Amino acid sequence: MFASLRRWTGGAIPDEPPPIDVTIGLMDEADVSFGLLSAWHAPEGVLIGNDDVAGWVGAHPDRLGGLAAVDLRRPVEAVRELRRCVRELGFKGLRVIPWLWELPPNDRRYYPLYAECVELGVPFCTQVGHTGPLRSSETGRPIPYLDDVALDFPELTIVAGHIGYPWTEEMVALARKYENVYIDTSAYTARRYPPELVRYLRADGRRKVLFGSNFPMITPAKALEHLDALELDEEARGLFLEGNARRVFGL
Repeated sequence: MFASLRRWTGGAIPDEPPPIDVTIGLMDEADVSFGLLSAWHAPEGVLIGNDDVAGWVGAHPDRLGGLAAVDLRRPVEAVRELRRCVRELGFKGLRVIPWLWELPPNDRRYYPLYAECVELGVPFCTQVGHTGPLRSSETGRPIPYLDDVALDFPELTIVAGHIGYPWTEEMVALARKYENVYIDTSAYTARRYPPELVRYLRADGRRKVLFGSNFPMITPAKALEHLDALELDEEARGLFLEGNARRVFGL
């Protein structure tokens, strides 16, 4: 399912996860002081385990934080695992990738997790926009799926990753509409940000957009390569690269 991503990136995605020291080295190269690592869970089982992520974070606690992944099919166990990850492992949020499950974010199986995120005071992170891997893109539409969630859970902080292209205007509309809805730019280099996102980032969206790389698909340095071309003022640049993430994830 990742064949299309390998084609787009010229085979840059490794077959095996890079050693954590390589990740830290590439962060250093790009002047990235802190990053979030996400566990991955699919219907087939664990792809990257929460305890694996906790081990990497524990080896570099001043450089890395963790995002939990859980089994949507077992909601009670999923809530307990999220609680363990936040309270015992110190994770900063939950991340669920809808296309892996073929379930949009307004599906009932997500809802106990949203309530627990609110109680724990951590964000829910997800993917919006078309699906790069060879899976259906429908679950990545911001409207109606994330729109429903934000209406049902006004206290839930939502971080929508991957910009939302080709529905970027929908994603910007939701970030404007809801106080607790944010956009992150992972999986896109700065020169590929859609114009509507750049306009938002320069103006009233300066407190609503977070930088991301989606490493190892894109290295931090590659993601930042054309940052100056965005022509952000000093405040917008600082919030985009650091301030918004510190506030949203409680870093």
